[in-house]
Amino acid sequence: MKKIFSYAGVIFLVVLIGLGYFVGKLQGETEKSGAASMENMPMPEKKSGMETGMPVQISPEKRQMIGVKTGKVERRSLKTQLHASGTVDFNEQKITRFHLRVAGWVKELYVNSTGQRVKKGEPLFRIYSPDLYSTKQEYLLAKNTFEQVKDSPMTHVREGVASQIESARARLLLWNMDDRQIDQLDQGEPVEPETKFYSPANGYVMKKSVSKGDYVTPEMELYEIADLSTVWVYADIYESDIASLKPDQPVTISFTAYPGKTFSGKLIYIFPNLNPETRTVKARVELPNPGFLLKPGMYGDVEIQVKAPGRLVVPSDAVLDSGLHQMVFIDRGNGLFEPRPIKMGQRYDNEIEVLEGVKEGEPIVTSATFLIDSESKLMSAASMMGMLGMGGIRMEQASMGKMEMAGMDMKDMDMSGMEKKEASPRSKKAGQLAFTLGFSPEPPHVGENKVSVKV
Repeated sequence: MKKIFSYAGVIFLVVLIGLGYFVGKLQGETEKSGAASMENMPMPEKKSGMETGMPVQISPEKRQMIGVKTGKVERRSLKTQLHASGTVDFNEQKITRFHLRVAGWVKELYVNSTGQRVKKGEPLFRIYSPDLYSTKQEYLLAKNTFEQVKDSPMTHVREGVASQIESARARLLLWNMDDRQIDQLDQGEPVEPETKFYSPANGYVMKKSVSKGDYVTPEMELYEIADLSTVWVYADIYESDIASLKPDQPVTISFTAYPGKTFSGKLIYIFPNLNPETRTVKARVELPNPGFLLKPGMYGDVEIQVKAPGRLVVPSDAVLDSGLHQMVFIDRGNGLFEPRPIKMGQRYDNEIEVLEGVKEGEPIVTSATFLIDSESKLMSAASMMGMLGMGGIRMEQASMGKMEMAGMDMKDMDMSGMEKKEASPRSKKAGQLAFTLGFSPEPPHVGENKVSVKV
């Protein structure tokens, strides 16, 4: 009976040894295959360890469950709209300020109210000016004299009279009279002591500084006339959209006063300064104003059509943006996804321009990116904890060590041995392998540390 039990013990021991060998060999092959796959696996660019994460492998069932979709990095021209608020204002290039170039008394006022619409050539007022009256008489006298001496053989006499005519005509033109009024003098109309003055432009009277009976002088601004056939709209563009602005971009504007109606114009100028309070820059839009529907001071919703040349773009859902870092996941095939840091450019509706980090045609994850990133962060954290455990830094062991030391007599302890243990607290042996964990800086601190493992 004792022999039977002895044989059974030997057989049981052999089975245990074989099983241990089999498990060890299987574990070794697994570690070798894992190490080989990790060597061939493209690792993400080092940014800040836990921020970037690490490549993650996801089974087909899990990909389908979380809704993973992929696409490709594309290069193409993009169109989008920048939205802003705008205010209608006068076209400064179509504002006319009327001054007389001669002094006189206003005898009659034809345009006598602010806001009145006038047409070019329409009479504004009539004045009596002694200088203007005498110059008209001088002009007619020179004309009559020339008729008498035009056949004279004395050349200098004819030329002198002709010079007087030109001089008087030039003064009349400088004093706001037009060619039509001078032609009337040439046709023999009697010289009137009073002279009419006409509007130099079409538009609306925005300012009137003259009344009947006033004595007016050249330094006085009598009328300000604004042509509203075209208006300017000043749009406030956010600082982040300034790079997309270019002159001559088409613009569409809608106004609450005219529901369902839009007005089309173009961007003509971008101001060089930024408003420090609103962080916006003003852009000037020129807009035709058919029917004078648009009034200065009206508010409108501005849409600027932006077209960007060929650029690398990815869908907005493909980018993980933490504020400090932006990242996408590259599809390496067979369920393997690699995190890749990128540098973002402009946003265009549902797409984002990529300046650095990816190439045209690379496959990327376009949905469920956040879930894949979470899986990647978990694997990165698990890998870190595995290295810490392999180095012998475990909280349970540390606390147990403290308890054992509390019960020991310090006199009976071998301090040299203690020094050795403290000198290499991050070393561990497993069979024929020795693992040593190192940190830089030493000791490690909260934040970013470099970790090295020596086998």
